[in-house]
Amino acid sequence: MALIITEEQKLLKDSATEFLAMNAPIEQFRELRDDNYRAFDEGLWTKLVEMGWTALTIPEEFNGLEFGYTGLGQVLEEMGKNLTKAPLFSSIVLGATTLTESSNQELKAAWLTHLMDGTKRFAFALDEQTYFDPTSIATTAKKANNQYTLSGKKTMIIDGASADAFVVVAKTEDNEINLFLVEAKTAGISISTDVLLDAGTYASVTFDQVKVSEANRISTAGEGSNLLNQILNTACICLSAEMLGMVSEVFGQTIAYLKEREQFGKRIGTYQALQHRAAIMFSEIELCKSVVIKGLQAIDEKSEDLDQLASLAKAKLGKTIKLVTNEAMQMHGGIGVTDDVNIGFYFKRARVLQRLFGDYSYHLDRYARLNKY
Repeated sequence: MALIITEEQKLLKDSATEFLAMNAPIEQFRELRDDNYRAFDEGLWTKLVEMGWTALTIPEEFNGLEFGYTGLGQVLEEMGKNLTKAPLFSSIVLGATTLTESSNQELKAAWLTHLMDGTKRFAFALDEQTYFDPTSIATTAKKANNQYTLSGKKTMIIDGASADAFVVVAKTEDNEINLFLVEAKTAGISISTDVLLDAGTYASVTFDQVKVSEANRISTAGEGSNLLNQILNTACICLSAEMLGMVSEVFGQTIAYLKEREQFGKRIGTYQALQHRAAIMFSEIELCKSVVIKGLQAIDEKSEDLDQLASLAKAKLGKTIKLVTNEAMQMHGGIGVTDDVNIGFYFKRARVLQRLFGDYSYHLDRYARLNKY
């Protein structure tokens, strides 16, 4: 498939650009930060649902649009440009994908409609270490009669404090990874909220002898590891789409600054050294566009190379977003670290996204192992 988006996807992208410019400009990010680091604006979330973005990847049999991840990726890219804060990634990319990729039809029927209409939100509870390692799971799920008892602690849960239910990754007594749907109000759950460098809210959740019905086991026997892998691949590619939006916006703002800032009687954009550095950034961003589109298309096509493409996308975008935000900060000079310009917001957000679901080193190593290097 050609590395371009279709006319329908282009229309969706254009509508997202226009909608976010009107309803979620960067000023809203500032307002949420200054309002005691509020996670997101409920009014904006309602509008996102009305736009149909929460239904883009949901199968038609559950009244979704089934437009695909390539389409959703265009929305995420535009949200990245505006640093839009909304639980679309946590609830739909992570939560809804978990259900749609599972074989538990009862949970799909019970929850997908609520996820689409925004009345319920999911959060994905995986991390337990200070570094990303999806195989290091200490949370246990012990079965007795027709229910499981979950015990453990999860960290870095995106939008965890406002979630109605958690997708919890735990190990059953046969040492097999499984996924469970646990409602946030269940007895034994305690939640603490953390605010990170990017002004985003994350949660740490402790599960203390939490009782979960066997019907809420998302993964069937032998399915857990593959399902988790599919979710993480999807997350890495969709997160890369958001990062692509960020690097594109940062580059645009930096070029505009180079054209207007004067030093020693000359606009700094006329200096050849800065032009060369800008050219390098432009080339890297163009490569990233192809990598992200290929990854999104691979999800929709259920490509056999999805593992490699997911790690390629996350590694490439992680390296490029570090390059571009560093260069942008240097080219802006001292004002770049102040609240007078927006570059600092992107710089900080980039540092968090680089590490979510594995950093550059993790995915470069994974890519090499998958290709038997």
